[in-house]
Amino acid sequence: MTNIYFIGCDAVHPDSFVFDIPEGHDCWLLVHTKTPALFLVNSEIKEYPAHSAVLFRPHQKIYYRACADKYINDWIRFDSTESYITATTLPFGVPFSLDDPEYCHQLFHLLSIENFSNKNYKESSIDYLLRTLFNKLLESYDSDNVSPLYYELLNLRVKIHNNPGNHWTVPIMADYLHISPGYLQTLYKNTFYISCMDDVIGSRIHMSKEYLIHGANSIAEISTFCGYNNVEHFCRQFKQLTGNTPGTFRMKAVHSSTPLVASNNEH
Repeated sequence: MTNIYFIGCDAVHPDSFVFDIPEGHDCWLLVHTKTPALFLVNSEIKEYPAHSAVLFRPHQKIYYRACADKYINDWIRFDSTESYITATTLPFGVPFSLDDPEYCHQLFHLLSIENFSNKNYKESSIDYLLRTLFNKLLESYDSDNVSPLYYELLNLRVKIHNNPGNHWTVPIMADYLHISPGYLQTLYKNTFYISCMDDVIGSRIHMSKEYLIHGANSIAEISTFCGYNNVEHFCRQFKQLTGNTPGTFRMKAVHSSTPLVASNNEH
């Protein structure tokens, strides 16, 4: 059971902002800094960069303040009996950097919306969102060697799989991340264990299976939808990766008593 007392998202404070609670709160406090800030850690005031997170347990001394023209943060004060919070391995009162601050910020935003709603599933939605937020915090805290470009790479991969019909080339993908084509290919393969172009092909074949199983479009139309310039190339690549031509695959799906499931495990 979790109860949110107060939550702020993109809260802006002046340069004179100081938050000083010697005895701490009676509940938990989670802060995400969007600008640099000064925190009291081990009896010493230290500056921590933007996009840091810090968790204060109940009755823990809290002290932090602005160190620039303004201070911006997301924050939430809450009670909870959930073990993912009460038994967390996150440090208390010690800021740490977030690998994907924008993702975490969006979770704060969604938590804020749910907190002020009056919908039937408000409590469970808040619990799921907070669980996800704590998972992302743990991923950041436990990560030792996450590439600075990891989440940009991940966003690129999501774009590829959501839009396989786009004209994806290595230079176009590299330009998306503002890095060289050679560096992209190395980084992508090391991160996802598949080359970027093989991932494009896999996403196209996966999407084509969906059209073949669930749609009535012609194979030529599906070929175009999935980013192929000619149907012969599509059919050749489809058979190479699945063992069937698109026509045979569709026929088996139609006549199978157990509908085929479009799998994305060719690679």
